[in-house]
Amino acid sequence: MLKAPRSDFWQVGIVPLAVADVNAARLAGVRDRITWLPDPGRWRYLADPFGLVRGDALHVFVEAYDYRTKRAHIERHDFGRADLRWRGQATVLARPFHLSYPQVFEHDGETWMVPESYQAGEIALYRASDDSLNYWERECALLRGLPGADATLVEHGGRWWMFYALVGRERRDQRELHVAHAPSLTGPWTPLAANPVRVAHDGARPAGRPFVGRDGVLVLPVQDSSTGYGGATRLLRFPVLTPERVVIEAGIERLTGDLASASHTAGLHTLSGCGDALTLIDVKRIDRSRGRQWLDLKRRWRRLLGT
Repeated sequence: MLKAPRSDFWQVGIVPLAVADVNAARLAGVRDRITWLPDPGRWRYLADPFGLVRGDALHVFVEAYDYRTKRAHIERHDFGRADLRWRGQATVLARPFHLSYPQVFEHDGETWMVPESYQAGEIALYRASDDSLNYWERECALLRGLPGADATLVEHGGRWWMFYALVGRERRDQRELHVAHAPSLTGPWTPLAANPVRVAHDGARPAGRPFVGRDGVLVLPVQDSSTGYGGATRLLRFPVLTPERVVIEAGIERLTGDLASASHTAGLHTLSGCGDALTLIDVKRIDRSRGRQWLDLKRRWRRLLGT
């Protein structure tokens, strides 16, 4: 008998620690104080969290994936900043292709987002068109003609830097880290001649907002997929990051789902700082259900019928 198909389900949590203070021991130590986003319903999951703090609100942007369409859009979930009570949600960006990894940030008085849109063949920049954060306009393409995954931007050392993976054969996106740089947010962006700057299944694909560590060195969370996609997160340090030279120091410690959750122990693939005292994570459980076969069959049937 054929194996039941595998389905990954992710859950997003708000950890009461500054990202620079997160390690395995501290994450396990606050496990009972993690605030989890609401269950999105059957055959759906939330993942890839990034956040903005504004006034008394914490806005958490996530990939909202639905197995019935095999596609995701971007949702915003709002929480009270003081009590972390959930206030509601809204779909803020949907396209006729898959969207995920909604890195949001503020710069020059504007709010920006760089969602993953590799199916469109570009890494694109979006701008919030009003203060509600409900409406986003495509500003420009930062890099065209490549299947960029999990593009992660940071301003550092007087330049803008982009870390990203490329979707390709033999799990290329899980083992190669690429870097580009630019004089300003909108470019022009130039990929490094030395790309990929790191090739390793145990830590290459970006996994959250870069941050400056307690020692002043730039740190990039990356996925450790050595035991499977998104199995853990580890940290890369960049003591040297220039257009001519990149020096990377890979951390040994792995952050895994079992440190944060009793039910979602199969992975942890985002670590994203939010404000001075909060960090966003996602953790994974694996389901093997015959219901997924029926779901896939119905989706194919609808496609054949054009409905």
